[in-house]
Amino acid sequence: MGISRDSVHKRRASSGRQISMRKKRKFESGRPAAMTRLGAKKVNPVRARGGNLKLRALRLDHGNFSWGSEAISKKTRIVSVVYNATNNELVRTNTLVKNCIVQIDSAPFRQWYQTHYGQDLGKKVKEDKEDKPEDEKASAKSKHVVRKIEKRNATKVLDPLVGDQFKSSRLYACISSRPGQSGRADGYILEGEELKFYLKKLQKKKGKK
Repeated sequence: MGISRDSVHKRRASSGRQISMRKKRKFESGRPAAMTRLGAKKVNPVRARGGNLKLRALRLDHGNFSWGSEAISKKTRIVSVVYNATNNELVRTNTLVKNCIVQIDSAPFRQWYQTHYGQDLGKKVKEDKEDKPEDEKASAKSKHVVRKIEKRNATKVLDPLVGDQFKSSRLYACISSRPGQSGRADGYILEGEELKFYLKKLQKKKGKK
């Protein structure tokens, strides 16, 4: 009957063998792993127990990612898989699983930040003085909007490690959904201690190479 999820074939905690009292049952059956890859979206519906549907994602390239400290979420493109605690082979093959670390496109978050705080995170420091007046005319704002942005900037807190990533147009994120079960690759942007932890892991990985 294929893959079975029963525990009768395993030994007891005391290392004794368990004797099977019956044959395999339909409710104990399992299915092969989806092994969702990075690519053009392809999702297959799978009939599950009780007539319910699971969405088996075979390929995905976009997902909804939330920015926790700013309390927003945006749909963005997944660029690549960079770290997986379970298996390096899943990184090499760009396989999307729950809790893997990916790089996403920062453009939707950068655009939102610019409209919300009036600051372009991806912009380089060097600017030509001659071009400044034209830019100011192009981005003319009412006094009400200027006051609103100033009020927001007063309480703004940006993680410097996250801010640095905007310069490369890539952000580190973690996938929190189960692509093989829900057919989606949603997650959240890494910040704070969690980001520091994974940056150390990635640095170690580079050092070994």
